[in-house]
Amino acid sequence: MGTNPPRRPIPRRRPTSRRRPTSHRRPTSRRRLVPTAAATVLTTGLLTIPATAEARTTATAARTAAGAQTVAAPPVPARMASLGDSITRAFNACGWYTDCPSRSWSTGSTGEVNSHYLRLRAQNSALTAYNDARSGAKIADLNGQAQTAVSQQAGYVTVLMGANDACTSSESTMTSVADYETRFRAAMSTLRSGLPNALVFVASVPDIKRLWEVGRTSAAARTAWSTFGICQSMLANPTSTAAADAARRDRVRQRVIAFNQVQATVCAEYGANCRFDGNAVFSYPFALSHVSGWDYFHPNTSGQAVLAQQTYARSFWATALVSQRR
Repeated sequence: MGTNPPRRPIPRRRPTSRRRPTSHRRPTSRRRLVPTAAATVLTTGLLTIPATAEARTTATAARTAAGAQTVAAPPVPARMASLGDSITRAFNACGWYTDCPSRSWSTGSTGEVNSHYLRLRAQNSALTAYNDARSGAKIADLNGQAQTAVSQQAGYVTVLMGANDACTSSESTMTSVADYETRFRAAMSTLRSGLPNALVFVASVPDIKRLWEVGRTSAAARTAWSTFGICQSMLANPTSTAAADAARRDRVRQRVIAFNQVQATVCAEYGANCRFDGNAVFSYPFALSHVSGWDYFHPNTSGQAVLAQQTYARSFWATALVSQRR
């Protein structure tokens, strides 16, 4: 075969510049920094999650990884009922020595209080509320109130009972812990058997020694306590620093603590349909401005609002999603 003649190198043509003149380049500073509508969502499988929820999603994943379980809040029932004493009747919250149920922390209709009823009605406008509490009631009256709630077919029941069992004419007339437990169990049994699907919220008895602490320096409070014989087991001799009076106040407070422990125990035994407030009401550092200026004992409208806020924050509907430990 012959040898091919050498190829002549082909001169490279200088390519014609297709670049835009400098004056027509899109400046870097004009690049689009705001994401498009399609880019504002994060898609995971078939779920489209708004970018604004990314932080919440991350936090939820972290809780799940740590052993937490996220469950949906229960639907709001058609009826609710409140059981208790003068606190739940909002006694002295709107007038001189009268019940003011419209201002009740549980079933009140006054917007200033923002009760459980109003918060839940925002989710179910058909919700009906019954206030079955009675001013002056003690734990001995709770079972009768529970029976009334059963007859009303309540799907949600709040319970706040025990202040009158500790706030008596003297330390010796307080309800015993054993009697309190027997009667509280009986009422809870009535609710469980009569309303097996109802949700029950139990609020702790307030710390009545706190009332003594914030009111003892007020001449008006001391006068009201003495004139009307209010809670003498705790509030007698309010300015005394004698050891005997200090010990008495501590024993009365301990009785309230024991009542709350009974509630926590029985509620836990009741099961998932009962929720205790974890002593939120008992532990709240209320001020004298939260009680009625007529008796310096019962919560006023402001105090009822505090009760509503503190208890609802521990309720079944505190958030749309409730994180629970497995």
